[in-house]
Amino acid sequence: MRDVAENGSLNYRRWVAIKERARKLAAEMLHARPEQVAFMRNTSDALSTVANGLRWREGENVVTFRGEFPSNVYPWLRLRQAHKVEVRFCEERDGRVDVDELIGLIDKRTRIVAISLVQYGSGFRADLERIGRAARRNDALLVVDVIQAMGVLPINVEAELIDAAAGACHKWLLTPEGVGLLYLSDRALERIEPTLVGWMSVPNPEDYGNFEQPWLRGALAWETGTAPTALIHGLEASLTLLQETGVERIASHLAELTDYLCENLRSRDYKIISSRQAGEKSQIVCLEHQGDWSPMALYSHLKNQGIIAAPRGTRLRIAPHLYNTTEDIDALLRALP
Repeated sequence: MRDVAENGSLNYRRWVAIKERARKLAAEMLHARPEQVAFMRNTSDALSTVANGLRWREGENVVTFRGEFPSNVYPWLRLRQAHKVEVRFCEERDGRVDVDELIGLIDKRTRIVAISLVQYGSGFRADLERIGRAARRNDALLVVDVIQAMGVLPINVEAELIDAAAGACHKWLLTPEGVGLLYLSDRALERIEPTLVGWMSVPNPEDYGNFEQPWLRGALAWETGTAPTALIHGLEASLTLLQETGVERIASHLAELTDYLCENLRSRDYKIISSRQAGEKSQIVCLEHQGDWSPMALYSHLKNQGIIAAPRGTRLRIAPHLYNTTEDIDALLRALP
């Protein structure tokens, strides 16, 4: 921002280089190719462009989970009215997604299976490879909201059979709000068309009078115009920090912290909603007070002591990051009524 104030657009080429560096870092975090990753405004935009880019036929369906964050629900619900597409919901069972139940909803008319890698309201971690195999048996695309996982859990889009991934960067990626990511696999690109395009969607955008250009390769056609350059500078700095630290190290550190938290809560008046089973637990712990304290009351009580959590429905969500310590968890435990 200081560069803009002092120099205008003189250093535009350097800004573009930072953008491409950020794209490469994000792709490495997903184990994808850079051209498979496009910058979007947020998770909702990324999922909406997937929903709107398919050619739907009446009677087809989308399979998803009732407890998804609305970003991963509304784009599919719009299809009910626009294209007479059925939206099928798997219900929550004791803070978990029953993967058998979810897979049981998939059939030959399913075009999309939409699920979060980690649920915002419970911290449940989905077995994407298993869900992806079921989707592919029925020729459906697996679309994953990664906002509650990217940066603190290793993600491999190829190994986990992810066809599209969407997320905003202001959560675990520690970036100012207003920039997000869309990953599209080669398989997804054969089916999803760019429905919102602009002057940056072609190979040579500065050839202003040439309107016969094809779309850019991979997911890059989904970037329509001028990027949120200042935000992407922040994203590049954060991704560099996370890469240097190592996502696997961060995941291990947070597993220790959240295990420690849960062990110390078991003897107190709190119910731990989040599954702590191997393969299902994440870096998020959701809990309920067994007495009179509502999630909002708990949130306010902790906030007054300088501890930030998040009220989500009937639950309080606790989500430490790489900079938190056992001493921070001890302070949280002392502060909880």
